[in-house]
Amino acid sequence: MLPLKKGDKIGIFTPSAPATVTARKRYERAKAFLESKGFSIVEGNLTDKSEVYRSGSPKARANELNELLRDPEIKMVMSTIGGTNSNSLLPYIDYEEFKRNPKIVVGYSDVTAILLALYHKTNVTTYYGPALIPSFGEFEPLVNDTYQYFENYFMSECHLPYEIPMPKFWSDEPVNWLEKTRDKALYPNEWITRNTGAAEGRLVGGNVNAMYGFIGTEYFPPIQNGDILLIEDCAKDASIVEKNFAMLKMHGIFEKVSGIILGKHEGYDDLGTGKKPIEILMEQLDDKEIPILGEFDTCHTHPMHPLAIGKKVRFDTKTKLVHCVEEWL
Repeated sequence: MLPLKKGDKIGIFTPSAPATVTARKRYERAKAFLESKGFSIVEGNLTDKSEVYRSGSPKARANELNELLRDPEIKMVMSTIGGTNSNSLLPYIDYEEFKRNPKIVVGYSDVTAILLALYHKTNVTTYYGPALIPSFGEFEPLVNDTYQYFENYFMSECHLPYEIPMPKFWSDEPVNWLEKTRDKALYPNEWITRNTGAAEGRLVGGNVNAMYGFIGTEYFPPIQNGDILLIEDCAKDASIVEKNFAMLKMHGIFEKVSGIILGKHEGYDDLGTGKKPIEILMEQLDDKEIPILGEFDTCHTHPMHPLAIGKKVRFDTKTKLVHCVEEWL
């Protein structure tokens, strides 16, 4: 796949929550933002459609995606947002078309199901990264940082190793979703580590709660020895975080990976325990010395880095540097 360039068509699809309806103002702002950068937005056929909690039936949502995958003029396919039930699409996706004519497919959160299934069924890289409405409907200054990382990653030739910069500031303050009411609080950034060491391997993963809906099925890529596991979540409390991390443990994933990148957790509730997600994760590792880099910015918070599923990355807990070490486009 060649780098994205201005003038290219970006197709958008809505695999779960009908946010083009429920968050119309943010959708229009996000679309206008990418158009102002020179891209042409091609709306999927479920844009402006809603069936209460979803944009359409499982087959209708898969068909929307399939139509975009089949369009030879579309360079990138981006989700409008996540939701809860993208896993319903997996039996109906046209994997053979994606394999014959690969495109850049990007999204995050519940779209994890689609990204991992496409990758597993075709061995074509997909991308855990920005979604239209939450990422590019954000207000300045954070939307500018997310776009800069998007441009660096998708619109430039791969120069290895590519160092992923740590943003100076981040935020998960739940304001300004539809309209700006005030400046969002910005927090100084700091990536944290557990267990000393460096790890290099194929990146696999995404949103843990989305994994819960299809792990162990034919659509979930088997974790291989030496993989780097990317995990992140949103709006969960400590009890749910423990349940989901235990799920990964019981599937034998922690026995195989050489390192874990743990994203920031938007809207996390520690239930008064004082335990952060990384500490709950450590409980599940049973003293295994797996290098962990936590509070990483490929997650639900702003700004956000894209990462290629299926391509090698490397990180070092001593330096806290993360590098892409394999061409991702």
